[in-house]
Amino acid sequence: MAWLHTWTGLVLGWLLYAIFVTGTSAYFQEETTQWMTPEIGSIAVDSDKSYAAAADWLARKAPGATEWSIYRAGQRAPGLQLYWANGPDAPADAPTEARLDRQGREVTARDTRGGYFLYRFHYDLHYINWYWARWLVGIAAIAMLVAILSGIVTHKKIIADYFMLRLGKGQRSWLDVHNASSVLFLPFILMITYTGLVSLATHYMPWGIAANYADTDKFYAAAFPYPDPPEKSGPAPLAPIGPMVAAAEHQWGTAAGGVRILNPGDRSAQVIVSSGVDNSLSARPRSLTFDGVTGRVVGRHDPSGAATTTEGVMIGLHAGRYARPVLRWLYLLSGLAGCVMVASGLILWTVKRRTRLADPDKPHFGFRLVEKLNIGAIVGLPLGIAVYFLANRLLPVALAGRADHEIDSLFLAWLAVFVWAAVRPPQRAWAETTAATAALFAAVPVVNALTTDRGLFASLAAGEWIFAGFDLAMLVLAAGFWAAHRRIVRRAAEETPRRRRRDAAPA
Repeated sequence: MAWLHTWTGLVLGWLLYAIFVTGTSAYFQEETTQWMTPEIGSIAVDSDKSYAAAADWLARKAPGATEWSIYRAGQRAPGLQLYWANGPDAPADAPTEARLDRQGREVTARDTRGGYFLYRFHYDLHYINWYWARWLVGIAAIAMLVAILSGIVTHKKIIADYFMLRLGKGQRSWLDVHNASSVLFLPFILMITYTGLVSLATHYMPWGIAANYADTDKFYAAAFPYPDPPEKSGPAPLAPIGPMVAAAEHQWGTAAGGVRILNPGDRSAQVIVSSGVDNSLSARPRSLTFDGVTGRVVGRHDPSGAATTTEGVMIGLHAGRYARPVLRWLYLLSGLAGCVMVASGLILWTVKRRTRLADPDKPHFGFRLVEKLNIGAIVGLPLGIAVYFLANRLLPVALAGRADHEIDSLFLAWLAVFVWAAVRPPQRAWAETTAATAALFAAVPVVNALTTDRGLFASLAAGEWIFAGFDLAMLVLAAGFWAAHRRIVRRAAEETPRRRRRDAAPA
């Protein structure tokens, strides 16, 4: 079983590491997006009042639209995102979306995909078709599950490894780090891997849908109803939105996550209020449909049934949107442990085999390939993320396609690390890339302070904890990579005299 654990972990380890890093960052995706849109304040919306203000704004700006949609990204998101479908008389290039703050005022924020991009990357990847990307991610998740289960079977001292961490012992230290991060956080790692597969179960196993529905559209219409606007029947004033949102929230005991208004200003108007996905353990939202003129409830959608509830809870456990601050931090720490587990396993593969090489200074091609891929993957992705944040502050705000340029900067920086690792000796490449990553993360708060009025000290003084916390997190990451750099340099200094004595010894 040991060979199964080793090779399933290695072959897809680089992809698993990227999935873990970006997935872990998603537990704070709303905060990341807020930091990347400094034009919007960090104060959350007041639900029914903010929805009512948004409806008033739409009545002024898009009176002829056939549909208004008002969404909130989550309880921690500061503003509302608005979309509308223009009527047939509107110009083809008329706007169809806007963003409002909690008072219902329109705000213009820089174009960015923020933390949402990192979240989507962890299961949709990028630059490749999402359909095949999800298959790749699914195969990697199954390999992870196999590696975890085979690791448990081959583990002889699972209790002792809870308390075993010997630093400065070379291969033994890497094994201890790998074991400790795996064993201590084993329940989370098992849960996150299994629920990740369940989240995309209909993608991997569509036969249940094929056996019960004529086509997938009918399945999605039943599982996630999204009605079209009915035929218009004559003008009539829209009832106030606030009381409908308040009634829905009172019935559910949780905050609303979105409001759709079909045919506003018409007798056929309907108002559909949906619950937020971060209000309960289940990720499946409920909805109430109101008559848009009288305000009476005319319909409801409440996903129920054992299978639907189980699926919703599984997805909710995986995404962790329901988690309050303490539990959210535990999700983050557990996710970081998963990153350490995968990274230490990849490094352990080379450390362990180096001692078996006939000439450790001249390893064979396969060994060198793994060593350089390790550098590019383990250091390259964090470095690319640091560049992504810096690009958010340094690219011109009015630049066309700005969000895409931010994303491109991440991948160009990541590619540069792979190229650097390919042309430099491994030990120097490790030291140089970790130092560069530390410098880039440390530069994020500095550049933020120079380009916005939300620098670290200004944010602390103003009580803007999300902006201050994000900058402090960047400094912690910088310190971590700098500590890794110093460790690599010290290790190289200790090995040099040893290597010289070995080279000077008679054959």
